[in-house]
Amino acid sequence: MSEAERPPHATARVAPHVAIVIVNYRTPDLALRCVETLAAERVALPGLEVVVADGGSGDGSAEKLAAGIADPRFQGWARLLPLPINGGFGWANNQAMLRLLQQDDPPDYIHLLNPDTEIAPGAVALLAQWLAAHPRHAAVGSQLFRPDGATVGSAFRFPSIGREFLRGSATPALGRAFGIRPTLVEDAGDPDWVTGASVMLRAEALREVGLFDDGFFLYFEEVELMRRLRAAGWGVAHEPQSRVFHVGGAATGVNVANVARRPAYWFNSRRRYFVRTGGTATLVAATLAWMAGRALWKLREALRLTRGQPAAAPEATDHLRLSLAPRPGDRRPTVARWNDPPDQPPAWMETAR
Repeated sequence: MSEAERPPHATARVAPHVAIVIVNYRTPDLALRCVETLAAERVALPGLEVVVADGGSGDGSAEKLAAGIADPRFQGWARLLPLPINGGFGWANNQAMLRLLQQDDPPDYIHLLNPDTEIAPGAVALLAQWLAAHPRHAAVGSQLFRPDGATVGSAFRFPSIGREFLRGSATPALGRAFGIRPTLVEDAGDPDWVTGASVMLRAEALREVGLFDDGFFLYFEEVELMRRLRAAGWGVAHEPQSRVFHVGGAATGVNVANVARRPAYWFNSRRRYFVRTGGTATLVAATLAWMAGRALWKLREALRLTRGQPAAAPEATDHLRLSLAPRPGDRRPTVARWNDPPDQPPAWMETAR
């Protein structure tokens, strides 16, 4: 009987091979809980494998993870990758992805998942089904929720000069007045980029455009990757039915949505992103736009027009110190290729010396 003659029920659908990468940094209990929530996904995705990469925690996390993953429940599908240094989010993910893409049976899709997440049933399978149904999309992200069930922003537009002005002014009405679309994409729509806390990537696209640029230590690395994917003609999507509960900032202690002062590495990553994607002029214009917005906020505050409205984080001093001129290496792309040898030190360590 030919395939065309075979009745629909007689053709078994082969599930895609999905690998999940969880990068841990000093949150081993959360990481192991995350792995536990993934066990049920193996019903729909029997070839599912999980790599937990410990990013040089140096606090006993790797040993605790090794003991936890030795549990018989995880045998055959979860493994630990202990890394010797804290090379950052992108670098640690790259170390796992390089090994996965170079193994004899590489995955079709790689799902990056934060250790401080717990998935709702079917969340991983939904992302895999979405990519299988949309062959020209390279990435699809989940909808994040706080532990109390409140939604968290999960789909976004790329940073721009106008959006930096709006971010500094903390006045959404100005965006409507000037025709500047907000950073947050409220509906499923067609976002520019999606959160790296839970995103599934197509291996074929990664082979084409490369993995993360390890010149970023933390933040903006997924934005830059998805910009490259879009520039190469791949799509990026958001699947709101894939639900993931997220405790933001558990590993870093930083929740950029609500923080008094961001760490220096956030500004370093922002600077590198603008320089890499638009050059020095774009970096300076974006920083001055933020400052102009902040000045407008201060004026509104003096006029008592901001009561009850959340202000932008106070960043002016840090921008003056870190955001007005490129640093050595900011312009140089350091994108890992899928067939690069693993365990090479991240580029940001070279430029930080």
